[in-house]
Amino acid sequence: MKIHDRVYVKTDGQERREGKILLIEPFNEGTMYLVSLPDYPGGIWFFNEKEGENGIFVSPVESEAFK
Repeated sequence: MKIHDRVYVKTDGQERREGKILLIEPFNEGTMYLVSLPDYPGGIWFFNEKEGENGIFVSPVESEAFK
């Protein structure tokens, strides 16, 4: 994924929500994505862990991961 890509984000207790990546920050344990959502146009950070499906919170719109 890259900046300006449309993505789905998974949040606790809610359906997936669609947003747009504003920034990407790599870390040893995974990747942080700053995603603009309708409720948070300035962006909110989501973390994808390198290992384990339970730690994936950002997925490309064309992905079926959260359906």
